[in-house]
Amino acid sequence: MSEKLDGIRAYWDGKKLISRGGKVLHAPLWFTKGFPPFEIDGELWSKRQDFENISSIVRDKVPSQEWHQIKYNIFEVPHASGDLFARLAKIKPYRNERLKIIAQIPIKSKKVMIAYLHKLEQKGAEGLVVRDPLAPYINKRTSKALKVKSFLDDECRVVGYAEGKGKYLGMMGALRCELPSGILFKIGSGFSDAERKTPPALGSKVTFKYKELTKYKKPRFPIFLRVREIK
Repeated sequence: MSEKLDGIRAYWDGKKLISRGGKVLHAPLWFTKGFPPFEIDGELWSKRQDFENISSIVRDKVPSQEWHQIKYNIFEVPHASGDLFARLAKIKPYRNERLKIIAQIPIKSKKVMIAYLHKLEQKGAEGLVVRDPLAPYINKRTSKALKVKSFLDDECRVVGYAEGKGKYLGMMGALRCELPSGILFKIGSGFSDAERKTPPALGSKVTFKYKELTKYKKPRFPIFLRVREIK
């Protein structure tokens, strides 16, 4: 297990940093100096609960001195041989003040894992990543690497809909919702196809889960759970 860093995923192809969406991240030359000539995968990160700041820094087309806040935290060496620990060992000679290896901790029991999760969350961490150390590198969702988080839940009122795109064309893409405080936000995940075709009615109240509130007091990563039952 390792802490799930709430930053920007970045893939080093041996010459440049590339985002999850395939766009080149314009890191300063001094930042990538000394990086290995082979591929590595990791997270650009500064500190916990700093996602908006990290995103604004690393997505600028003209890199600023703010990159001094950023570290590249490695969790994989895609084409190295051996298990996870052997693959990560290949990067050790290249470590410096900017390039770090995310600590991978063997799990002794589920109880130990949950205790560690709660300890990190109390410090503001997003959660854990639990991995099978014998599995090869896989660059997609897999049962061999799972996110473990604690979620909060709340209720909101449905005030509108956002149209679906792609495979959800002609269906509801997201619910526009309002919290009792008046904060407006959207819920775009957690729905079945049937629920997208016939979404909760305007004015109805729904229950959703979320990770935390953003600095704008909006639920972060909201996921639909159910229409609230009227008792």
